[in-house]
Amino acid sequence: MAEKLRDLSQPIDVAVLDATVAAFYGTGSKEERSTADQILRELQNNPDMWLQVVHILQNSQNLNTKFFALQILESVIKYRWNALPVEQRDGMKNYISDVIVQLSSNEVSFRRERLYVNKLNIILVQVLKHEWPAKWQTFIPDLVSAAKSSETICENCMAILKLLSEEVFDFSRGEMTQQKIKELKQSLNSEFQLIHELCLYVLSASQRAELIRATLATLHAFLSWIPLGYIFESPLLETLLKFFPVASYRNLTLQCLTEVAALQFGDFYDMKYAKMYTVFMIQLQTILPPGTNIPDAYANGSSEEQAFVQNLALFFTSFYKSHVRVLESTPENRAALLLGLEYLIGISYVDDTEVFKVCLDHWNSLVQELFEEHHQMDPTIAASIMGLQAPLIPGIVDGLGSTILQRRQLYSSPLSKLRTLMICRMAKPEEVLIVEDENGNIVRETMKDNDVLVQYKIMRETLIYLSHLDHEDTEQQMLNKLSKQLHGEDWTWNNLNTLCWAIGSISGSMMEDQENRFLVMVIRDLLNLCEITKGKDNKAVIASNIMYVVGQYPRFLRAHWKFLKTVVNKLFEFMHETHPGVQDMACDTFLKIVQKCKRKFVIMQVGETEPFVSELLSYLASTIADLEPHQIHSFYESVGHMIQAESDPSKRDDYLKRLMELPNQKWAEIIGQASRSVDLLKDQEVIKTVLNILQTNTSAASSLGPCFFPQISLIFLDMLTVYRMYSELISNTIAEGGPFASKSSYVKLLRSVKRETLKLIETFVDKAEDQPHIGKQFVPPMMDPVLGDYARNLPDARESEVLSLFATIINKYKGAMMEDVPRIFEAVFQCTLEMITKNFEDYPEHRLKFFSLLRAIGTHCFQALIQLSSQQLKLVMDSINWAFRHTERNIAETGLNLLLEMLKNFQVSEFCNQFYRSYYLTIEQEIFAVLTDSFHKPGFKLHVLVLQHMFCLVDSGSLTEPLWDSSTAPYPHQNNMMFVRDYTIKLLGTSFPNMTSAEVTQFVDGLFQSKNDLPTFKDNIRDFLVQSKEFSAQDNKDLYAEEAAAQRERERQRMLSIPGLIAPSELQDEMVDS
Repeated sequence: MAEKLRDLSQPIDVAVLDATVAAFYGTGSKEERSTADQILRELQNNPDMWLQVVHILQNSQNLNTKFFALQILESVIKYRWNALPVEQRDGMKNYISDVIVQLSSNEVSFRRERLYVNKLNIILVQVLKHEWPAKWQTFIPDLVSAAKSSETICENCMAILKLLSEEVFDFSRGEMTQQKIKELKQSLNSEFQLIHELCLYVLSASQRAELIRATLATLHAFLSWIPLGYIFESPLLETLLKFFPVASYRNLTLQCLTEVAALQFGDFYDMKYAKMYTVFMIQLQTILPPGTNIPDAYANGSSEEQAFVQNLALFFTSFYKSHVRVLESTPENRAALLLGLEYLIGISYVDDTEVFKVCLDHWNSLVQELFEEHHQMDPTIAASIMGLQAPLIPGIVDGLGSTILQRRQLYSSPLSKLRTLMICRMAKPEEVLIVEDENGNIVRETMKDNDVLVQYKIMRETLIYLSHLDHEDTEQQMLNKLSKQLHGEDWTWNNLNTLCWAIGSISGSMMEDQENRFLVMVIRDLLNLCEITKGKDNKAVIASNIMYVVGQYPRFLRAHWKFLKTVVNKLFEFMHETHPGVQDMACDTFLKIVQKCKRKFVIMQVGETEPFVSELLSYLASTIADLEPHQIHSFYESVGHMIQAESDPSKRDDYLKRLMELPNQKWAEIIGQASRSVDLLKDQEVIKTVLNILQTNTSAASSLGPCFFPQISLIFLDMLTVYRMYSELISNTIAEGGPFASKSSYVKLLRSVKRETLKLIETFVDKAEDQPHIGKQFVPPMMDPVLGDYARNLPDARESEVLSLFATIINKYKGAMMEDVPRIFEAVFQCTLEMITKNFEDYPEHRLKFFSLLRAIGTHCFQALIQLSSQQLKLVMDSINWAFRHTERNIAETGLNLLLEMLKNFQVSEFCNQFYRSYYLTIEQEIFAVLTDSFHKPGFKLHVLVLQHMFCLVDSGSLTEPLWDSSTAPYPHQNNMMFVRDYTIKLLGTSFPNMTSAEVTQFVDGLFQSKNDLPTFKDNIRDFLVQSKEFSAQDNKDLYAEEAAAQRERERQRMLSIPGLIAPSELQDEMVDS
């Protein structure tokens, strides 16, 4: 059967093909399906198969078979169309058009074959992308005249036009070259007259619901780009507004009106817009009377009605974004605007994330605009407007000040309602770990919800602007809601949560004295609430809110020692509260507060007998008695921050000694017993204790930095002894127990101790970077226990942390490590490469850390690389190539960055000619290979930089010898540049046979011309990737990633200029903590 299908010299046996496709989709045995799959794949890959498509479509009755044939046709059109002879192209084009017309000419076949016709439409549009306008100029007139012959054909023509518009205007980026997109847009614009007349004719004359809906859908696709005259100088708008009240067309019409509302261009059609909005509002009031409870209506409505509310939100927000100024101009328009804002506030209460997002984005941009107008004004005027009640200074009422003031007064009532909305719908911030589950219980949050975090960010920003626009109203609303909670009115978890999240989120937006007054009331009320409320769950909710609010206001805590002390003692109280999540949050908040107020804890405060840190260390054991190990580690990190803030070294060492007393006691005990009997260290419980002690040390080291030196010196040598012993134990266990032993919990536990040891040393080295003499002395004792051990071990027992530890050491001590590099190289290089070059999957941690170590050596100890033998250097270069072939983004990027550094370093070294003669062509070939395969798109920016370097190099004069081997070259090249040009043209020509040699040559010459201008160089490569058809229809945003990053940095700078937009608790300063 398969043989019958494989012979394509005569027409294919359609019955057999139908049976094969049916077997593939059928419910037969697995073998049948996989055989069918293999046959179909072979056919798909056969370059002559497409010639059978027409025969299959004419003779098959099976829809899946037809789809299979069309799939083959589609790939030929996409990738090989221009290479086909003209008569074959014309034959195909005419055949597809005929089938479409034939099937859509009568109602019955059109409805029955709908899916098939849709697919044919898509194929036709793919053909158009190649043929139209140049080779098929009559396409639009032909289409329009066919449409007039029957209503079903007309309906399908609408579908084709819609697809065409979407292909050209919505999905073209990264699919077609910039030039082609421009051509198609111009053709569509110039021929739009005919399409416009057709649409208007249908809407005025047809009675068929399906046709009218298809026409509205097509208009919707076209409205965003057609010349404006077609909208405003024709009956189109009136026609649309006439269809709006009709229930069956309401949603489509509303989408069209939204497209019109979103258009932005001067003020030429302002009056038309005002009229459109007025008529719209009159009609809307009959469909949805003012005062309707929109959230209820939405909750109980049909899916059509829900879509209507969502579309309504989109219409209002689009209209206001582009044309709100028109509506602010006259009293009647202002009334209509306020009514629209009422509707939008109502819609904002709808319990649906998508609807809320649309509204929220609009509110956010509205308040930002109002705030910025006010921000840029003269400060004296601003001050008087800020307190809207302040008497107006005469003389500024006219001109700019007065228009801004009128706008503020116009919006003051909607904005007050907006504050209420924001406070009662506030999203949960990241710091809050205690949530209500679906059964109504209060539990610890297990998963972060990213959507909620994004929403919280926007809401927080909106509230900050709202607070700047009227501090009084914001504060009043918050305090009123809080006092209601205190008196038991409206008491629910959700009401208290959203209120406290809102209070925490406006931190930094008030003046200091106002903030102090406000917070004293808030914290006092919350502490009272905690006292008077009964029930464990209730208390947990209030506790989480107190912790969240105080963590947001470091400025207030620094200024009020009594409050700070009360708050910290309250946190210690919560550390004994076993309700899930409360202890975690208490430890997190403690860390957050200490980081911002650490000096306050080490100085002697008024009315105290000793600094707080000393008092804390005296009661340390009882404070942490109920905490889990991971919470204790966090606690040690916090206290480490306090101790680090003490400037007197003797006091600091004394505090450190007291802090580490508990773990050190235990450590000394274990080491003491082990010296008598080594077997003690093999006991599971002892191993767990050792691990815990090391983790506690790492936590303290992370916050103490160089001040941790006395402590690490104390345990360092014993720690290495334990490390060596555990390592031997692991090797023996694996040797005896075989490969499965490495997965046993015992070996995993032993390895955790080894890892934690390495992590502790790395943390200390990392933090003590400004004193190399301290860190360097730890390197020699580690050479054998750590490096030697790595080399001696079985691959499965090697710790990847060894690689990252030495990468950190080299990154910190840079050139000072030069003489140690050969030892490091010898111990880890060859044996790690053998582990990671078998495939791209095994040992993922070793991969990334190995390339990071290599990058550290390449960056800081380049001289050591030059001294390697040529075999070893080849290994290094091969491993770099291996790195950037990974699809794992971090590894590929590390490899590419390292490659760039190596290329630049070798360019200025005395081995420049030698190095590039050996590696230039290989690197170029490898980079083009990853650049043009779609798995490596995220590396695009770095691929471009490497190529730019390579092309600039051959023209820079750095190379003084030819790159080619003159003994074997058939003819000498003029210079390296011409040699690389010819080589590249040949390389790409053979890799992409679907491109003509003229196209390839043009691309390579373009690269040489634009090599000194990165943006043009990059555009050239993007166009080439589209032409070579390697990238298509997938997501091409990685090719534009750099432009997006620059935009984000500009946004951050803007936010820094407005008080409160970046939360005070997130600013990386020491916040004048004196």
